[in-house]
Amino acid sequence: MRPARWERTRRSKRWDWLRATIPQLESMSVIDLGGTVDAWLRAPIRSASVHIINLDPQPAPPADWIRADQADACSLPPNISGGSYDLVFSNSVLEHVGGHAQRMRFADSVHRLADQHWVQTPYRYFPIEPHWLCPGFQFLPLAVRAEVARRWPLAHERAASRQDGLRGALSVELISRAEMSFYFPQLDGAIRAHDGPGQVDNRDQGLEPSGHRRISPRWVH
Repeated sequence: MRPARWERTRRSKRWDWLRATIPQLESMSVIDLGGTVDAWLRAPIRSASVHIINLDPQPAPPADWIRADQADACSLPPNISGGSYDLVFSNSVLEHVGGHAQRMRFADSVHRLADQHWVQTPYRYFPIEPHWLCPGFQFLPLAVRAEVARRWPLAHERAASRQDGLRGALSVELISRAEMSFYFPQLDGAIRAHDGPGQVDNRDQGLEPSGHRRISPRWVH
């Protein structure tokens, strides 16, 4: 399967799983940390409203159920951090925020904004690194990762130079189950990583004692 087609299939499965897990999504207000307007417009599902937060400016949403603000999810301005939503959604963002301190700030934002959240991040110990589709890429020395980023034929986008390879490799830090339990301690003991023969998806979910549903994370590869 070509990388682009594989990525589309993976995203489609992820939307399907979200819809199955949170069937009331269509009636919920959602804040998406790190998402894009285009992703929601192309999604096979929608919520009652979506507030998108991204470091990059987003095009003016053509639909009245979407709004977008340019902001840092790890350091939200008061007009956003003081909001209240039914669900915090984040898809493949946590591994890009830049180190433990930033991940802590990101988790704080998640907990502050809603009682329910769905946070997805690739699992560090899955054998194939999902950004480069390269077995064991995440365990290689940085210099080797930079060269692989330039040469590996299945990468989503090959680095144009060694400097670009270094920049790309440094921008991704896959995390483990133990780290997710630390950032989301209410799920300690409930986060599960499951790999079966031929499976593409690793699904992890937990329920708080209060009954609030929290999905933290769904590790997808």
